[in-house]
Amino acid sequence: MWYRKLSSSKISIVTPSLNQGNYLEETIVSVLEQSYPDLEYIIIDGGSNDQSVEIIQKYEDRLKYWISEKDTGHGNALNKGFSHSSGDIMAWINSDDKYTPNSFRLVAEIFDNFPHVMWIVGRNSWLDSEGVMTRSASAPKNIYDFLLHRYAWIQQESVFWRRSLWEKAGGYINEDYKFMVDGELWTRFFLHAELYSVDSIISSYRVHSNNRAKINYRHCLNEMERAIFEMKNKCSPKVLGTYSQLNKAILNVPLWRYLPITLFLRKYIYPEAFNEADYKNITCQNKVWIERRIPFL
Repeated sequence: MWYRKLSSSKISIVTPSLNQGNYLEETIVSVLEQSYPDLEYIIIDGGSNDQSVEIIQKYEDRLKYWISEKDTGHGNALNKGFSHSSGDIMAWINSDDKYTPNSFRLVAEIFDNFPHVMWIVGRNSWLDSEGVMTRSASAPKNIYDFLLHRYAWIQQESVFWRRSLWEKAGGYINEDYKFMVDGELWTRFFLHAELYSVDSIISSYRVHSNNRAKINYRHCLNEMERAIFEMKNKCSPKVLGTYSQLNKAILNVPLWRYLPITLFLRKYIYPEAFNEADYKNITCQNKVWIERRIPFL
């Protein structure tokens, strides 16, 4: 991995955790071994009764802040954590997931090179219960995917954003949501800035038997529908007009993702809508990050 210059951006990472002692240390190490020079790492434990506190104490001299006390849920823990943060770039990683090596330097370089980019997401990738990466996939998303209820999924641990966007979106995690606090936050981000996908694996989501999202999948879907409804009521007329045309394309042409039909719709029926909905992407060519568009499909 190469980097042309050392970024001056401070990165703030929060980890909320509750009884994840089996995986927590791997998460902590994946953050601290980034060797990023201006990092503040915050861990908010919800009063675990397993080995979590002992694990955190092993690394407390390298943490900006940590606490172990009962809270009212995931969103409450995150709000506690972010209230102690001051970084220019922000993110959180749950206590069973992992960052890939050098990902913070990559993230900082992208934000330095593209000052108009407010938030990014890496390629989706998955770990098994033993921490082995099993697969990855590109899954760009934008506000039109959410309006069309194609929100599955923006991998939360691979998302980084500027503090300025966080503040524009209210500067908080919505504690009215029990599970999809990330999805609700994305709906507020979309109202202010486009999401850029990055062709790199920044982190990985661990799949295991106790995944909250897996166990509570139906509740997650219900909360996402609620968040999208609230977002839609705040969208601009331009966004709603584009969404309306895209929705007509999908409803009227059941096989619209079939390539020849998609090309026909893009070129002759809804050219402006499809052009507006194209994904924003950052990729690397000849060791240089470049910005490009990916067709909305």
